[in-house]
Amino acid sequence: MISITDLDFHFGSRTLYDKASLHIKPKDKIGLIGLNGRGKSTLLRILVGEYKPDGGSISMSKDVSLGFLNQDLLSYDSHEPILIVAMQAFGEALDVQKKIDEVLLEFETNYTDDLVEKLAALQERFEALGGYTMQARTEEILEGLGFTTEELQRPLKLFSGGWRMRVMLAKILLQQPSLLLLDEPTNHLDLPSIKWIENYLAGYEGAVIIVSHDREFLDRTTNTTVEVTGGKLVPYAGNYSYYLEEKEERNAIQKGAFENQQAQIRQAERFIERFKAKASKAKQAQSRVKALDKLERIEDVAADDAKVNIKFNFTVTPGRHILRMEHVSKKYGEKIIFRDTHVHIERGDKIALIGANGKGKSTLMRLVAGQEAPTNGTHQLGHNVIMSFYAQHQLESLRIENEILQEMVEAGSKRSEMELRSVLGSFLFTGDEVYKKIKVLSGGEKSRVALAKTLISEANFLLLDEPTNHLDMQSVNILIQALDQYEGTYIVISHDRFFVENVANKIWYIEDFQLKEYPGTYAEWEQWMEDREKAAKKAGLPSPSAPKPQPKEEKKVEASPAKTPSPDQKKALKELAEVEKKIEESEKELARYETQLADPQIYQNAAQLKDATLKFEQVKKELAQLNDRWEMLAEM
Repeated sequence: MISITDLDFHFGSRTLYDKASLHIKPKDKIGLIGLNGRGKSTLLRILVGEYKPDGGSISMSKDVSLGFLNQDLLSYDSHEPILIVAMQAFGEALDVQKKIDEVLLEFETNYTDDLVEKLAALQERFEALGGYTMQARTEEILEGLGFTTEELQRPLKLFSGGWRMRVMLAKILLQQPSLLLLDEPTNHLDLPSIKWIENYLAGYEGAVIIVSHDREFLDRTTNTTVEVTGGKLVPYAGNYSYYLEEKEERNAIQKGAFENQQAQIRQAERFIERFKAKASKAKQAQSRVKALDKLERIEDVAADDAKVNIKFNFTVTPGRHILRMEHVSKKYGEKIIFRDTHVHIERGDKIALIGANGKGKSTLMRLVAGQEAPTNGTHQLGHNVIMSFYAQHQLESLRIENEILQEMVEAGSKRSEMELRSVLGSFLFTGDEVYKKIKVLSGGEKSRVALAKTLISEANFLLLDEPTNHLDMQSVNILIQALDQYEGTYIVISHDRFFVENVANKIWYIEDFQLKEYPGTYAEWEQWMEDREKAAKKAGLPSPSAPKPQPKEEKKVEASPAKTPSPDQKKALKELAEVEKKIEESEKELARYETQLADPQIYQNAAQLKDATLKFEQVKKELAQLNDRWEMLAEM
């Protein structure tokens, strides 16, 4: 289908590809892996023609069609409903539908046999293009990606960047290209949506190339792994787990060959050194020199797995109870997030908070952190608890003019420069890299700096909201090792199942507007949920995890008859409804700027970064004022 032969590509003086070759067959499901900066996303852009290679050739069958999901699509905006935006995938069918409508309109004044034949031909073509099922197929995919039926008619521009990306993914899937190119498709998906797309790709008839740091997702969706390393494309005939096993075997063979060759080189060098001045052996010594010059050297195995050894400093030990929240309720206007829920955290708990987006995970984290107050209920932090909260928006708090080491020094941990260098080395910043300015770092590098700052704090209670976003597999592995050594208590929100399985001993999930706890690992929880679903289905009961409607608040029974609102009260109620609407719009706008500021590309454009930051702060301030106004009006 596609043949890449002797591909050369350079970014300035840096070589990304050097005589790299790969053959892509029609039904290949390829996981494209490698360390950040090796050229994975670049290869996808070369395939779609955005970048031109410096050498080599790419041969592609004439009938090959490409669908490319990439982070640039976050900026796409439209006033059209998301259903209409996704249905743009059926471009030809929509054109035929328009012609059918024109013919039907013409029928009103000019009914002829020619028009009847034209209509019949158009309808036949429309059916062949799947026109009669395109809306149903679009709805199925959008709802599979997490949208509710009601949301399908909402304009795209009202959704945050992550949800817009889902619409773009739906559109690409509906186009059914012969080769799907997916660049970090799980970055903006929650667990239910990730599982849905795994099932979808399992039955996809075309070829797929996936760039992802989610090893569980790669295991379930790919049958071939291609590693970008040393400027080459190295294929492995299996999924990511197979790659790990095969890579270990190949490395062992390469290591043995390297050591044997080094032994032979040392022996030859000793011979040359010993006999180069001896007349009877000079010719042989010279021959050995020439042989060494011509020798094709075997490279040693590069160690990709960084080992972490972080010494965590706790100035105080917390009590047994880290946090207690009782009878907590939380509402935004009429939208209920939690209702009479309880939060109990004990010292040593390693908790993963998982589930679909929109259920209230980030809201719960802010409630735990005390950054938001519950509508009702109590919040009691335990004795000697020192908390630290990591979330994506905290990348903005990094001082962009600081060097990495300077940023760590100013974090106030009172560690020595040697200790800070050791921590940064664990997070892949070695040597002079610690003197890089924050402003030149990629999104993943900034995430590593922010995580390192969080971990060197004296906090004995960590809140980590999506810490694996923008991290490659090596960085995720580093974070897993760091948390394994951490003796405190933490809560993590993550959709990376491998990460969750390796860091959590308790699973939290939100169901029926309440927090629920499973006392075990993610794999055990997943099996328990599957068994629960099967039992409910067998008993003819609805799915326990199916979305529940918003509960109706009980109306208070008044002892006296209701009074007619005064003109001032009517005015206040009207303004209250308007403020609620503005709060909803501001929250969406704030989410859009958060997504924009989390995109590493924005840090390459100082003017764009400044504009987005100023707007973010302005909207945040306006939202705080609106919330204050809402509280005042609600009490009238």
